[in-house]
Amino acid sequence: MRPILITSAILAAFVCHSTAKPSPNYLDKDFSYTHQLLSSTNEDIKEQEQNLYKTTDIQIISWDDAYIKARALVETMSTEQKVNITTGLGWMAGPCVGNSGSTVGPDFPELCLQDSPLGVRFADGVSSGVAGINAAASFDKAAIRRRGEYMGAEFRAKGINAQLGPSMNIMRAPQGGRNWEAFGEDPYLVGVAAVETIQGIQSKGVMAVAKHLIGNEQETNRQLHSVNIDERAMQEIYLWPFARSVEADVASIMCSYNKINGVYACESDYAINQLLKGQLGFKGFVQSDWAATHSTEDSANNGLDMTMPGDITFNSGDSYFGKNLTKAVEVGTVNEDRVDDMAMRIVAAWYKLGQDQDFPQPNFDSFKPERGMHLDVQEDHKDEIRQMGAASTVLLKNEENILPLSSSQTRKLAIIGSDAGPNPHGLNCEDHGCSEGSLAQGWGSGTANYPYLITPVDGIKNRAGNMMSIIELLSDTDTGTAKKLASEADIAIVFVNANSGEEFITVEGHKGDRNHLNLWHDGNKLIKAVADANENTIVVVHSVGPVLMPWINHPHIKAVVWPGLPGQESGNSLADILFGDVNPSARLPYTIAEELEDYPARISNEMNFHYTEGIDVGYRWFDKHGISPLFEFGYGLSYTNFEYTDVQVDVIYGDSQDPNVEVTANVIIKNVGQFDGAEIPQVYLSFPSIAEESPQLLRGFEKVFVPKGGQEAAVFTLKKTDLSYFDVKTHKWVVPKGKFVLHLGSSSRNIKYSESFTLN
Repeated sequence: MRPILITSAILAAFVCHSTAKPSPNYLDKDFSYTHQLLSSTNEDIKEQEQNLYKTTDIQIISWDDAYIKARALVETMSTEQKVNITTGLGWMAGPCVGNSGSTVGPDFPELCLQDSPLGVRFADGVSSGVAGINAAASFDKAAIRRRGEYMGAEFRAKGINAQLGPSMNIMRAPQGGRNWEAFGEDPYLVGVAAVETIQGIQSKGVMAVAKHLIGNEQETNRQLHSVNIDERAMQEIYLWPFARSVEADVASIMCSYNKINGVYACESDYAINQLLKGQLGFKGFVQSDWAATHSTEDSANNGLDMTMPGDITFNSGDSYFGKNLTKAVEVGTVNEDRVDDMAMRIVAAWYKLGQDQDFPQPNFDSFKPERGMHLDVQEDHKDEIRQMGAASTVLLKNEENILPLSSSQTRKLAIIGSDAGPNPHGLNCEDHGCSEGSLAQGWGSGTANYPYLITPVDGIKNRAGNMMSIIELLSDTDTGTAKKLASEADIAIVFVNANSGEEFITVEGHKGDRNHLNLWHDGNKLIKAVADANENTIVVVHSVGPVLMPWINHPHIKAVVWPGLPGQESGNSLADILFGDVNPSARLPYTIAEELEDYPARISNEMNFHYTEGIDVGYRWFDKHGISPLFEFGYGLSYTNFEYTDVQVDVIYGDSQDPNVEVTANVIIKNVGQFDGAEIPQVYLSFPSIAEESPQLLRGFEKVFVPKGGQEAAVFTLKKTDLSYFDVKTHKWVVPKGKFVLHLGSSSRNIKYSESFTLN
């Protein structure tokens, strides 16, 4: 989100969030107040720490009640005051990456808006957890909710009003630099993960900010290009997660840098007014991505409610809102009713999340960290991160049951590859804009500093103890030594990775988006060297997304483990899987193709381009065109085996015109293997031919734990939204009449049962 790299040369001295300011205060060079420095005495810190987690009395209210309160407050504000709270103070003019203006008489505080979707950016004493793509890979709604809850607790404890996440842009092109921040290629999965994350964050009284509206699927030329998306693809793919987020009462939505059908997203009447506020009925406020505002009248009139960080360009000293918006109201180019609406949306979101009740002040400073109070807000969240890291590790291959590791069969274990070890240049490079050592998150504004990082080599050694001898080579280039060590071991584990991030940092020639889908650091060569030398080779891939695997059929490669981006507990989570302390259950939230050419979309260098694949994104494209993937969407292995029995599909309300139309599916999952484990049954739906849909669409999933020898029931309910397609002739969502087919299986290609039903 931030288009520049923070360096020590531009760090500013403004610090703390004060409770009351004269107004207007937007970007005035002569405003009379200053941010007071944080008091950081031992007594202050002790008192703050004692009050960090007092969130049991949070009163989250309805939008209707929030608007009653907001209207009463905003009606007493002057035009300048209303404009003031819509205008950020400017880049580095406060303790947070974004700080809104405030008012006195009536009083409304500055709001602190802070990255990132996986943890608090630019702060110490915080957790650095699994990336969004890992949360999606867990296919575990309860775990995703808990992830949102612990993040919300940490953001609140740091005094942050709004967490700038979750990210929910679709993995359209696998090379997209920020794909890892979001939840994958399928809009249904993205929508579910977004809802659980939002509800988790907001349960702690912190505003969630769904982003980026809309079409921000690549970093290349993101501030210049226009994406042209047809109406049906917009509705069924790209708007779908935002629709679910609005249903989850998300407090704020961030508009993106790019243009949509020729118009900048943050001044797009189509995207903001027609789709978001009109069709979806969004009641919160729309904020710009940082410096993504391009006008005064067009932005305000077309739906933008808050400009962030406030200045036109960073540190420019002027704003498209602020004095320019006040003047626009005075001359009549922006109606004062629009400014009333802007202010009320912001104030209503504040009231809705109970932030008028003892919400803490920021106790950190993004740009002058030495002035923060350095409060540790992590509690026991490392346990949740470790569990989620294991729950999101996908087992792609496991021949001859080489996993889980057994000390009786493995006396000597070789660990090879720099990805198994620490970054030789330190724990936290700036915004993680480097790619050395073990990869546990990508780079850019979507990151959070590690309080520590358990590397794979440390996690494996800690778990193995004295069970086995471990030899290591934390190098990618010394293939001669790699072969030698591999040949001396019973099992060799080779670690490789592929990275990406945001466009304001270039890492090893990749300006955000990946230039290719190959492993970095000549990983293919390292894998071949190890596999040639050891007939029991395990490959571990830490990656932001799909990679090409020309080595996958090497006869000595017995297992492939895919931990993705697991965060600070990386090595422990991996050891839990490798040694069988946790039975893998994760699933791929995207398709891994055999060849790059199999994917429907690429990163475009054009300034104006179309999403020509339409609704056939990800696995839909592969299904429609009969392309066999290497590993399909929803794929993942377990150490045990499951059987699906007693499938029953029932039409509860079969009238397609009835808003209560409903279909249920029930299945019994039996664990017929040797280990306790969790299965993730998935429901896919084929529509009547009139809908002209992709062959099948994900419409349900559940994580079901089943002890060995036991069985559990899974129940799926499909309602109007799940049974609808977007009809471009009527410009409406429609439940079609006719024959549907419900498919139930363990992945998009491993369907166990299919049963048809008809809606009249």
